[in-house]
Amino acid sequence: MSIKKLSKRRKNDPYFSREAEKYEIPLPSREYILQILGEEARPIDFEELCDLLDIRVFEYEMFQRRLGAMERGAQLMRNRRGAYILPERASLIVGRIEGHADGYGFLIPDDGSEDLYLDAKQMTKVLHRDRALVRVVGVDRKGRREGAIVEVLERANSRVVGRVMIEHGIVVVVPENRRINQDILVAPDKKTKVKAGQVVMVEIVEQPDRHASPIGRIVEVLGNYADPGMEIEIALRKHELPFEFSRQVVEETKALPSRVGKAECDGRRDLRELPLVTIDGETARDFDDAVFAEKKGRGWRLVVAIADVSHYVRPGMALDREAMDRGNSVYFPRRVIPMLPEKLSNGLCSLNPDVDRLAMVCDMQISNRGDIKAYEFYPAVFRSKARLTYNQVWGWISGELVPETDIHALLQPQIESLYALFKVLLNARHKRGAIDFETIETMMLFNDHGKIENIVPVYRNDAHRLIEECMLAANVCASAFLEKHKQPCLYRVHEGPTPEKLDNLRSFLKEFGLGLGGGENPTARDYAALLEQIKTRPDAELLQTAMLRSLRQAMYSPDNVGHFGLSYEHYTHFTSPIRRYPDLLVHRSIKAVLEGVRYTPGAWDEIGLHCSMTERRADEATRDVSNWLKCYYMQDRIGEEFEGSISAVVPFGVFVALDSVYVEGLVHVSELGEDYFQYDNVRHQMLGERSGKRFRLGDRLRVKLVRADLESGRIDFVLAKAVESIVRGKGSGSSPTVKAGKSEKTVQKAKHGNADSKPASGKKRRR
Repeated sequence: MSIKKLSKRRKNDPYFSREAEKYEIPLPSREYILQILGEEARPIDFEELCDLLDIRVFEYEMFQRRLGAMERGAQLMRNRRGAYILPERASLIVGRIEGHADGYGFLIPDDGSEDLYLDAKQMTKVLHRDRALVRVVGVDRKGRREGAIVEVLERANSRVVGRVMIEHGIVVVVPENRRINQDILVAPDKKTKVKAGQVVMVEIVEQPDRHASPIGRIVEVLGNYADPGMEIEIALRKHELPFEFSRQVVEETKALPSRVGKAECDGRRDLRELPLVTIDGETARDFDDAVFAEKKGRGWRLVVAIADVSHYVRPGMALDREAMDRGNSVYFPRRVIPMLPEKLSNGLCSLNPDVDRLAMVCDMQISNRGDIKAYEFYPAVFRSKARLTYNQVWGWISGELVPETDIHALLQPQIESLYALFKVLLNARHKRGAIDFETIETMMLFNDHGKIENIVPVYRNDAHRLIEECMLAANVCASAFLEKHKQPCLYRVHEGPTPEKLDNLRSFLKEFGLGLGGGENPTARDYAALLEQIKTRPDAELLQTAMLRSLRQAMYSPDNVGHFGLSYEHYTHFTSPIRRYPDLLVHRSIKAVLEGVRYTPGAWDEIGLHCSMTERRADEATRDVSNWLKCYYMQDRIGEEFEGSISAVVPFGVFVALDSVYVEGLVHVSELGEDYFQYDNVRHQMLGERSGKRFRLGDRLRVKLVRADLESGRIDFVLAKAVESIVRGKGSGSSPTVKAGKSEKTVQKAKHGNADSKPASGKKRRR
């Protein structure tokens, strides 16, 4: 049968032409099948559906396969009689399960509607991140929709990392991910001998259901819980971070040259005489950007050379697939999980001094007011003249250090030009109204046994900010270039606050006699103006934290909605292709424009969501490791008293960030006093009903450490003594906050606002 002989009803399919391109005899599209079921408004069995769509007998098998695929995707389902129905007509909702450590969970609907509460009984059928079909069965006492699981559509957990527990000869594995709250029974295996307390990887061979717990078999024994580096091994597996390169990737990497060949320089601009330098942290090993600046008339020339990773990592290569899967490098304390193999990240693509390197260059002309008047992108070959550090450069700029070598002495005019340009760019940034939250990041110092010896603050100096401004300028040029030539890419987008968060912020600020300008649509300039207004207040830390938490998280998207925090109409990531996959895609997009072709790696939307996910995944994994290490560090200090500030207020208590050790822990609500305390998420406070005692974000407390539990990762405090400043009556004024350093966990929370910052240990901020 040919397409011409298909009935008019089949050809009425709105997506007929699309299906005809794929198949010789096109079946009805999924959309058309759903349309017909919707129009009929009743359950329809297979034979009747075939009649409605004029399906021939020889097409039955193929049509059944399509319907089966639609069932698996929860686009339709069958009732008890086997008739096809639309899930939404049966009050069924499709979504992803999110477990909670206390046993209950939620269904996060695919359609973005309100979450459904699932009680502990329902959660026995599923594990965290499974996909399921759920029926709404009522509303719980908190007014939340409550659901019952009808069908599990997709299992998300095949392997789980956890600790071995042995009770009465029965071996179970307790998952490290607290959202998976079911222990996994281990089938007896004489070959695998494990001891209680060991950390293992278990493969789930039978998923849970209403009547039985999950069953698994141990496939890897990682070691003992307190072994050095075990916290990283657990985090890698708990968050499913790829950490081993495949054989294909290894083979492709071996085939790459060990140095830049003469032929590779053909067609590239030769910048080997230009005194470009890299400026990074002391511990950095991969150098992906080099800079040069000089005075040009009344303005400036700024050259930013970025490692040309796209020359070596091409579409279709195993290296490219692996880089996309990883999404970014992950920086743990003392260990890095790189996006690319070491031969590339620390070799061919690392801009080491005195060797030829390939680069993509953004060459800019900047006015004396900091405006980018012109720019040009081109491939180049160059030689970095020196590998400099932030502290070294700041020492020269401030006069605290003098150059120790002849090469460094020759570079002084270049450093002075960079610093002069930086001050121009910084002034333009202030005029633009970009938000600049001040946070103190921390660094862990380790002993010879791999455990924390101390936690110290890391302060950013003007050398950090100098490089940051150069990178911002190059990123803005990259986004403008691609937008101008209508080449799709991944923008780095950051939307303004939601109406709900904005209302909460304004209500909070009103208590302090403050207001945020901009009406219903405030800009970054309005935020920046308020930050300037409050910076000398004693409660500035409290107010800044509330402002930061009102903002959304930055992400990657092909839809350019601008960057709210930086006050840019368009912005993308161009400057770190060694450690971020979106930057590699931007390089390819720029090259495509230069070559007069169009670059499409696939569905840009999906790639953007994936890269945003891998970024969050990396943040969560590093946060887990930091928390574990801090917990281990604090075990020897139980009983000690500390000064700190309230860094977060939650329904079950307040988190306190300690001043001296940069660690954060919980004072449970039951430890706040003999009173009933009401949580107020708008005012960021706990308020005692009887006493009027108030615990607010930013308040000063003296606490005593009572618990540092490695298994749960919890650090618990109790109040060491009553603090007079936190006892206030209703309608009190500003909080007498003393500025204190934030813990590393608090800094991570801050990232979820204008979230483009980067650890001070060596890399630039993630703008």
